[in-house]
Amino acid sequence: MTNSVGFLLSVQALAISSTLSVLTNTKAADVQKHAICPPSSCAHLQDIRYPFRFRGDPPGCGVQAYELFCSDGKAIIYINTGRYFVTNISYSDSIFWVVDASLDNSSCPIPRRNQHPYIYGLQSAKANQPYRDISLYPDAITWAAFVICSRMIKNNAIYRPVACRSTNNSFVYVLTNFLSYNVGNVEPSCGYLALIPLGSWKMRPPDNASYEDVVKFMRDGFALRFPDEYEPWTYSWIINTCLDVSVSYFREQMSSSSIRNQTSAVVGVDLHFLRCVNDYSYRSKLFWAAVVIVSAISILKIIIVLAILSRFTCAPLAVLTFIAYKYWKTKISIDAVEKFLQMQLSLGPLRYAYTDITAITSHFREKLGEGAYGSVYKGVLPGDIHVAIKMLGKSMCNGEEFISEVSTIGSIHHVNVVRLMGFCSEEMRRALVYEYMPHGSLDKHIFSSEKSFSWDKLNEIALGIARGIDYLHRGCDMQILHFDIKPHNILLDRNFTPKIADFGLAKLYPRDNSFVPVSAARGTIGYIAPEMISRSFGNISCKSDVYSFGMLLLEMAGARRNLDQQAARRSQIYYPAWVYNHLSRQELGEICEGIDFHEVERKLYIVGLWCIQMKPHDRPTMNEVVKMLEAGIDGVQIPPEPFFCGDEHTSTEDSGHFSLELSTISE
Repeated sequence: MTNSVGFLLSVQALAISSTLSVLTNTKAADVQKHAICPPSSCAHLQDIRYPFRFRGDPPGCGVQAYELFCSDGKAIIYINTGRYFVTNISYSDSIFWVVDASLDNSSCPIPRRNQHPYIYGLQSAKANQPYRDISLYPDAITWAAFVICSRMIKNNAIYRPVACRSTNNSFVYVLTNFLSYNVGNVEPSCGYLALIPLGSWKMRPPDNASYEDVVKFMRDGFALRFPDEYEPWTYSWIINTCLDVSVSYFREQMSSSSIRNQTSAVVGVDLHFLRCVNDYSYRSKLFWAAVVIVSAISILKIIIVLAILSRFTCAPLAVLTFIAYKYWKTKISIDAVEKFLQMQLSLGPLRYAYTDITAITSHFREKLGEGAYGSVYKGVLPGDIHVAIKMLGKSMCNGEEFISEVSTIGSIHHVNVVRLMGFCSEEMRRALVYEYMPHGSLDKHIFSSEKSFSWDKLNEIALGIARGIDYLHRGCDMQILHFDIKPHNILLDRNFTPKIADFGLAKLYPRDNSFVPVSAARGTIGYIAPEMISRSFGNISCKSDVYSFGMLLLEMAGARRNLDQQAARRSQIYYPAWVYNHLSRQELGEICEGIDFHEVERKLYIVGLWCIQMKPHDRPTMNEVVKMLEAGIDGVQIPPEPFFCGDEHTSTEDSGHFSLELSTISE
């Protein structure tokens, strides 16, 4: 669309330029084309005219370099970075007088420092507009320079003191008859403050002028010259200027995300161009010629747009086809889920209607928590049986995770695996009904500021989790890989018995098949095994759950998260490395000040480090892990050094970076 309109604008410019070749044969084309502007005045300044203009005047009125605005009865102009009052204008001599506005209402006036503004000519503040330099009148004029010195200047009549600006530690002086090349020749203890011209060719201040004399001349101002003539605004200049303005307007509107602005860009660019031509030429021959040509081009654009639309009449059909395809795909997904659930009726949990779920939860009154897959609510079944109902979010509505959850734990009965008591599936509304765990998830206890469990209880919980994972790996016809073992997915019943939950990522594989496709590589950052990220570490298998359990075990023993960027010491950022360094040092007989591991804590650490070996074949099976946890502390040995560990003060930082890299890849 942008290219098409840009092409039309080029055609428009060419057509109008061709018309100009006819108009330039008339004498009117060589005459200066100034707009017919209303007379302007400001206080005592009457009949203000070209080249001066006021803010808000049409573009054809005056020159931007000489734009004035009237405030409190004073005409103000901006030159360089300065603000000046215009006190008089002489059109016959092409001269106007200005006074520095910074001197107004000051009992001890001094001009602002503005980088030697008058030495190399005065520039209009409208630097992006066509203008000529403003120059001093006359060229040779008296200058006054203000300097500040760190010590008093004596025996030098050129330096006239400014007492009202001086203090005990700094002294301000004014120097008259000062030239630009004198700036570097002031006293060594002095620095430049400001520079300003004084008087005119008729009256100049004396060489020994005092500060009071300088103030008088500053308040009288100085004269500036404006050129007698300006380049005429020919038809060509007006057309080129208005084309640039129209193109800028078009690009600005098209860059907006608003459809209204984009429509305005396409429809209104011609009107924008005509309005600009009218501002500069005020209904001259050029304006009417532009009206005719733009009208013809507008008709041409309408024809082109209709031709383009006719080529895309199939677009609505394509959209409808896509919508029908999505509906068909969703219908197939729902049918697949329904077929599976019909088979499940005689084998597994009960199926509830959505109205039953609403009644069981008392209209979802009590919310227990919220996770990546939906919200969990407390409910009560007949017989005062408390349950937890997980309402699946839209991300689960494709049916894959729902089927995985129901098929995986629907027929499992183990003391350390949460029991699925029922489910609901009505079109896209799905829910899972679990037995209620009054003590919530494990992470609320192990990361608490207060120690929640004794070491024996913690070992008992760890052993229960290990037995549950071992059952998933070996206790069923098909091995079940959980892929998301973490504290948040371990629930505790009223006796603090751990139960593995949340099987949304679980997969079923034959027990004699150790190979798992890479497409199964999903999990939670911080617990995901290295081979889930890169096959260079090994194949994905049940050892991936062993790695996640090891990270969980280290967090349980240390009551802190394994990766903590807020750790007080850099060496403690990656906790497994810190643990291994201290265990290995104690094994060598070194004394670690302030570190005294409990024997159960030491066992949990060692078992956890065995589980998080980088290579899957170096890790134990969950059956071996259960035996290690059942044994005493003397029955386990410190594992080989994982490659991410090493010297506490150097390699720990690298290991933290390695863990962050794995996390980033996982995301």
